Amino acid sequence: MALTLSRRLLLTGLAVTAAGCGTTQSIRPREREPHRFAPWSDAAPAYRLGVGDRLKVDYLLTPELTQEVSVEPDGFVSLRVVGRLAAQNLTPSELEAAVRDASARRLRQPIVSLSVTEARSARVIVGGAVQRPGVYPLSARASTLEAIMLAGGFSPESRMDQVVVIRQRPGADAMLRTVDLRRFVERGEAETGVALASEDIVFVPRSRIAEADLWVDQYLNRLLPFSRSVSLTNTYEGVR
Repeated sequence: MALTLSRRLLLTGLAVTAAGCGTTQSIRPREREPHRFAPWSDAAPAYRLGVGDRLKVDYLLTPELTQEVSVEPDGFVSLRVVGRLAAQNLTPSELEAAVRDASARRLRQPIVSLSVTEARSARVIVGGAVQRPGVYPLSARASTLEAIMLAGGFSPESRMDQVVVIRQRPGADAMLRTVDLRRFVERGEAETGVALASEDIVFVPRSRIAEADLWVDQYLNRLLPFSRSVSLTNTYEGVR
């Protein structure tokens, strides 16, 4: 079952098996420093245009001006009516408004519609206990499991029931949640993953995580493309 994390990271009840002698330990990480992940929302953030994206710009009253273009390597698009406009990191609606405003200098009350025909810059970042960590193209509304399959699937030591998804949002705190994929992989039950958005980060932790602080440092603090410090203290219980 996915856990929502609001304003703090609190991972509890992580069971680990200690190596050697069959000793079993239960590890209960607890928060040592607060941090500011925002409450999770399943609503996909607005897509932001990137290099290589294919766009169609429709002029409804003057269809002869309709044009299909790509976001060029410098982040601009070139249109016959308005020339070159900055597009990278804008949402489609923001670029549509920019095209409409620029077209109004040459056309009377232009009606412009802009759509993304190919989101070639959409990507997901997959790391942790997978076969091939890296950055992969993201198809429309791909699931957490699909992203892991792009990275070659789970490695033997992966913890499938605590897959971490981090969603970045321009100008706002990132969101974080965990998803349980073990039931789907092992029993064929309905997947409880997340429909991913471009720039989402998927981390698969190892199954033996007695070194919880090391896991957080390796998979969160060092690899995130934004500044965040998360720390956990390990409390061992039930040693037998």
